[in-house]
Amino acid sequence: MERVNYLALMLFFLCLPIERYVIAKPCNVVLIFCDDLGYGDLGCYGSTVNRTPNIDRLAIEGQRYTAFYSSSPVCTPSRASLMTGCYPRRVGLHEDATGHWVLIPRSKRGLSPDETTLAEMMKNVGYATACIGKWHLGDQVQHLPVAHGFDKYFGIPYSNDMQQAGRGDPPLPLVEQVTVIEAPADQSQLTQQYTREAVEFIEDHQREPFFLFLPHTFPHLPLHASERFLGKSRNGSYGDSVEEIDWSTGEILECLKRLGLKDKTMVIFTSDNGSNGRNGGSNAPLAGSKGSTMEGGMRVPMVVRLPGIIPAGKVCSELATTMDLLPTLARFTGGKLPAHAIDGRDISSLLRGEAGTRSPHEVFYYYRRRQLQAIRWGNWKWHLPLASTFPRWNDATFKSKGRAGKLIDLETDLKEQFDVSSSHPQVMAKMRAFAKDATQDLGNEAEVGSGQRKSLTLDQSVPMILP
Repeated sequence: MERVNYLALMLFFLCLPIERYVIAKPCNVVLIFCDDLGYGDLGCYGSTVNRTPNIDRLAIEGQRYTAFYSSSPVCTPSRASLMTGCYPRRVGLHEDATGHWVLIPRSKRGLSPDETTLAEMMKNVGYATACIGKWHLGDQVQHLPVAHGFDKYFGIPYSNDMQQAGRGDPPLPLVEQVTVIEAPADQSQLTQQYTREAVEFIEDHQREPFFLFLPHTFPHLPLHASERFLGKSRNGSYGDSVEEIDWSTGEILECLKRLGLKDKTMVIFTSDNGSNGRNGGSNAPLAGSKGSTMEGGMRVPMVVRLPGIIPAGKVCSELATTMDLLPTLARFTGGKLPAHAIDGRDISSLLRGEAGTRSPHEVFYYYRRRQLQAIRWGNWKWHLPLASTFPRWNDATFKSKGRAGKLIDLETDLKEQFDVSSSHPQVMAKMRAFAKDATQDLGNEAEVGSGQRKSLTLDQSVPMILP
């Protein structure tokens, strides 16, 4: 009888799809995260001015997403979501304690140690972890990457334009672990340095599972590129920086291939928010730009490759977000999800290209600062009517004029021009219910949500300067 049961069990497992067996073996993860790269800035997303052959090849060998969202149209909140799988308001990083929209040098605020980051999740199951690049989740020792699950940190702690002497900003620091090693950092060399550090980390940890987080400094302003790329693109300094990032991506892909790790490593390429639309950046064919809750501010490029698991050459139009990476990578790495609530959803079925798979998100919320400004449900997007807005980047309470609401059908109106609310009363009723749910859970403006958690705000802070 026991032999019959054993044979039956073996037959059952042999009949399971082979992908599920492969996924059960943890893969390495390389997550490349650009700063202010627009939806239309890559060749595989329609750019004709930026040459991006390596990223385009990544899309051909993997999967490309056309409805992939950041949780915020600016740096710090979007990175908080990427690390925790939560909307920024849930983890208290939608604004700085100073009133700035993003963290500034010497900010006292950062991620709470009670949050579980991507790095901590993977480190807890034996992964070597590295953050190489721009962090922007706090520059105090308690807030730096090594305090949040990363074994290695090399990069700048905040945006490359944050050198305002009148505000007390120090020269832009280049940091290794928790120590400033260069100030001001030579920005023309950052992409080259990040790439060397990334390749070295992969080589050093090729015989164990690893997580490499590579948040590039560019194409955030001011734009820089090394001599090898300076003045070489058809799109000015913007194109120079984008094409150097493409070269960097190619170096990492070549390293994985050389070490026999290509088939064992998931490579993800995406951006923290949309382009500012100036200096050569593009969010085409979307409307809006960085800092706005129009599609161009929050819909970003995303390509992902894992040979043998993710079908090559596929395009996914289902809604997915940066918040989904934490629960999805838990599935691929064997990591344990945090006990507290998160907003991300497992999109592994989408990655595997399973027929008929739909987005796991019923609804997606577009917050700008502390304010809920829009909601997406299916192809419907409702821009809420706002009595006032909070336009200033350095003042959380200053209010300006509001705006009328409108209901958009994103399937036919990517420019978000035509209000069809009067023709769809049932959709509007659903949207109002979603807005109420969001306010109760995540909060809105001055109203605190029941599901919000506190960030860590220190009593004092110091500038990062050379020892």
